[in-house]
Amino acid sequence: MKSLELKIPPLLVVAIVAGLMWLTAHYTQAFNQFYVGQRAAAIFLLALGVLLPLLGVIGFRKAQTTVDPRAPNKSTELVTTGIYQRTRNPMYLGFFFLLMAWGVFLGSIFSLWGLALYVAYMHRFQILPEERMLTETFGEAYKNYCRRTGRWW
Repeated sequence: MKSLELKIPPLLVVAIVAGLMWLTAHYTQAFNQFYVGQRAAAIFLLALGVLLPLLGVIGFRKAQTTVDPRAPNKSTELVTTGIYQRTRNPMYLGFFFLLMAWGVFLGSIFSLWGLALYVAYMHRFQILPEERMLTETFGEAYKNYCRRTGRWW
């Protein structure tokens, strides 16, 4: 399965999972629930889903390093400031919140299985390979960063 590592852009993964979530909501319509505050909750999660990746990109741009998730070996700077003090993966965490917002908007509890699929895929095929390359590139500095900063939060 190494052939999938770092191959599918994370935004495409999000789009695929969002589509699967929609299909799930569509085929389980009888169980969909709509409630007071649902749109507000979806908007709040959407805001987090936009803000976190934006802060991540800003951090990378300030450090003048790559934001290409398919080429972590091109990283020239280990970014540990800003949002990266709280999470090693603010962009992927933000995408998680986007998918959660989508599930809440759909009103489908069953569609939330997509969140587990997203996390499992990103962990195995994106984050672990990135971490291997960043360890090779930054060595002990990256290992120390990993010890003090959570992968997701």
